Amino acid sequence: MMEVEDTGEIRTSWTSLSRISNSVIWDHAAKKRKQEPTMETVFQIIEDDEEVEEGENKSNYMMESEEPSNKRVKPVTKSNSLTGVITPVKTPALKRISQSISRSISFRTEARHLTSAPISSRTKTSSFPRRCSSQCWSDTVESHDLTAREIKRQEVIYELTQGERQLIDDLVLLKKVYFEPMLKLNIMTESELGQIFGTLDSLVPLHEDLLCRLERLRGSEKTVGQVGPTLINWFPCLEAYVTYCCNQVEAKALLDQKKHEKRVEHFLRLCQESSFSRKLDLWNFLDLPRSRLVKYPLLLKEILKCTPAEHPDEDSLPDALELIQSIVAEVNRKTGEAECQYYRRGLVYLEDSQRLPEIQESRFLYCHGELKNNKGQRLHVFLFELALVLTRPGGDREGAQQFQVYRQPLPNALINLEEIPDGEAAGGSSFRGAFSGGNDKVRNCFRVSCRGRSKAHPYSLQANDSFSKQQWIISLRQAIVQSRDRTSQTSQSQLCPHPDPTLYHMAELSLSSDSEFTSC
Repeated sequence: MMEVEDTGEIRTSWTSLSRISNSVIWDHAAKKRKQEPTMETVFQIIEDDEEVEEGENKSNYMMESEEPSNKRVKPVTKSNSLTGVITPVKTPALKRISQSISRSISFRTEARHLTSAPISSRTKTSSFPRRCSSQCWSDTVESHDLTAREIKRQEVIYELTQGERQLIDDLVLLKKVYFEPMLKLNIMTESELGQIFGTLDSLVPLHEDLLCRLERLRGSEKTVGQVGPTLINWFPCLEAYVTYCCNQVEAKALLDQKKHEKRVEHFLRLCQESSFSRKLDLWNFLDLPRSRLVKYPLLLKEILKCTPAEHPDEDSLPDALELIQSIVAEVNRKTGEAECQYYRRGLVYLEDSQRLPEIQESRFLYCHGELKNNKGQRLHVFLFELALVLTRPGGDREGAQQFQVYRQPLPNALINLEEIPDGEAAGGSSFRGAFSGGNDKVRNCFRVSCRGRSKAHPYSLQANDSFSKQQWIISLRQAIVQSRDRTSQTSQSQLCPHPDPTLYHMAELSLSSDSEFTSC
């Protein structure tokens, strides 16, 4: 708590006092909270934080008004509370998460995991109960007479059941702790909350239904015999995920936009710092249903692997696995189309020549993210199914983010891709200065150019790191190959049109049918 300077004078360490005061205040607030998160709990958290901020402002004013002094300062005596002496250091605002995965780039082929921003941890854990996910099926039974393979099968089925229960609890908490308080406190409008939360309410009954069915399958010895038919009958309900997942693109964009508002950022920060959120932010909770959807095929594969031969599930589980894989693929396809349409609507063209038909014909995005050009300018680049579009992020219009198209987009089928090795000197001083910070070496760069287009300039681009560069290279190569194959197939179909349908019958005639043909 005390610091000794070279002059021999002793000064109070304000930082140390702030940490102690911070822990005392928050410990006191934590003791007053209830075991279950309710709207009253959230309101109490907000009131406590507002009192802390008010005390902080007063303390800052007092500190600024004091004149500097070289007098010795006596050590602060212990007291029951340090609130009146110093106030806690204000927690920094959460960083804006503007892209769908880490490393500043978003790829369709990767699982879209969002990491929560770092926050200041409190010295004492709140009294809220934390989720206990370590319990296994073996912990729920006193004794059993099963083989190791059958035990593993029961464990996976139990994991499936517990996963449904945990998802339901999280979705209920999401509405109780986030949706209802934000609506009641007018932090967001009902329309905005409806856009962000989408059809979340419709998903809870679906998973409650599956949980009920799975629990009914458990026998007196808490074992599950046949699970395949139950899953086959229930999986078609997951088609409701098409609507929810397609809405997530616009929901994420609106949420990122609202986080710039002080009241929204303040509320979300308080909720994330509370124990009932398990340090997850709002988007982590909203993305839980999608994460659960893609986990079903993995669980079924594990159950099938542990199912012995001649088991009643031997025939039904493969059918259930094929069904859920087709549903996940359909949801993924529809979500990709919705994402593509959303970003297409946000493109702002400066010239009519920039409106390539390949952009409008694209059905999905390979990837999109931030890259630098050879002038050091930050661009947001979209690799559509059939075209590469470089843009400059613009403002928001009617809740949708806009992107101003930069120069001429490139059709994927005509792109030439050149990878620039790290450490290789690039031609042009501006290129070196922008990419290497004054050094002669460049890193994480590649170049794209277009064949046969006079208005299309070559673009030298730099990724944030080597991982992002490799992902761009892989995606570009895949897009180029598929676009050229598509163009080749289209050209062949135009050069070789199908014959007249009336001639099909004549082509199928054999030599033995000449007499019939003559007699006609």
